[in-house]
Amino acid sequence: MNVSIEKSSARGEISAPPSKSYAHRYIIGAALACGVSEIENVCLSEDIRATIDCARTLGAEIILDEASEKPQTIRVAGVGGKPKSGGEFFCRESGSTLRFFLPLALLGGGDIKNADKPAIFRGAPRLIERGVNVYEEAFKNSVRFEKRIADGNGEIGVCGKILPGTYALRGNVSSQFFTGLLFALPLLNGDSELKILPPAESAGYIVLTLETLKNFGVNVEKTAENAWFVAGNQRFLAGKFRGEGDYSNAAFLYALNALGGEIKIGGLNENSLQGDKVCAQLLKRLSESFTEADLSNCPDLAPVLFAVAAAKHGVRFFGTRRLKIKESDRAEAMREELGKFGASVKISENEAEITPPPGGLHEPEIPLSSHGDHRIAMAVSILCTLTGGTISGAEAVKKSYPDFFAALSYLGIKVRKTD
Repeated sequence: MNVSIEKSSARGEISAPPSKSYAHRYIIGAALACGVSEIENVCLSEDIRATIDCARTLGAEIILDEASEKPQTIRVAGVGGKPKSGGEFFCRESGSTLRFFLPLALLGGGDIKNADKPAIFRGAPRLIERGVNVYEEAFKNSVRFEKRIADGNGEIGVCGKILPGTYALRGNVSSQFFTGLLFALPLLNGDSELKILPPAESAGYIVLTLETLKNFGVNVEKTAENAWFVAGNQRFLAGKFRGEGDYSNAAFLYALNALGGEIKIGGLNENSLQGDKVCAQLLKRLSESFTEADLSNCPDLAPVLFAVAAAKHGVRFFGTRRLKIKESDRAEAMREELGKFGASVKISENEAEITPPPGGLHEPEIPLSSHGDHRIAMAVSILCTLTGGTISGAEAVKKSYPDFFAALSYLGIKVRKTD
């Protein structure tokens, strides 16, 4: 899908979309629980649909309005801590789904040499390429991994089971691996310890997971900096939960304000534990002058921050190394797309510097590309409100914010979609 955006200003009031991070965690907790849970304010983005599909593979029963992209309440009948073994897990393009569910699929597995019910995780080639090497290291003695990519499809097969014990995971790859283990370890028949090897990046997402576990009645005890004790034989308790508004995607709405819009954004928790709540503070700094900022703990904000920096005063970002292993190589993708507006981006191993053009951004002469990445699509769309432009592959927004372009139209931005 191509989307053309005319130069126009955003005005009005709008609610932030529901948090994808909370929805993933609440659905998984409810799927593992004893009893039926209700989860309010869930948006069926592609990533959340993937998590729902995988929860069903574990044996959970989930009732929802499959056709709706609007926030809704879903009901989940959990498996009582005893997920099914084996099966196919369709993760689409969701790294969270893959990394959260892989340990859960191994709870009831057999011996690594004799496992007769392998779990197969299927997804887009880019997702499988990003891999699960942290788990391969952690489970090397009890789980066998087989990765295949062919004919535009990818899959990871796993055989074996995870065991109670001490797990020390690298902290500079993704916090999603810690979340996956934090959901699985309480259901083992013995106690475990989980450690993060420094540097511990995206720590805010681990805080969200710990909060979610507490809400489901699961106890995880912090024993030291970046170390936790997880007792085995615990139970997840069903309940009623409500997802917060999402700061990660609300950042694009805040960015419209940074570029001259007048939007009132509702539905956000001012006391939220979401790490991307820092978006408002960072966008303010970018609007005031050239600045420097570390993105180690908020890498998902990088595309929108790159975009606003290019339209304002420029920036030097640190902690950009992990942008290479997202849905696209996000630093390189933004370098290419911002260049079409006339901005300059210099990238090194763990830094990026954005310099606006002397006369300001101009309308791209050729179509912009989403690079198959929802956050790239939304970031360049925001800039098009200043200059006009067309984005190819704009359907990528369905991954996290399916009604993003409808939201822009609602706010007065002139948007036109074509196949």
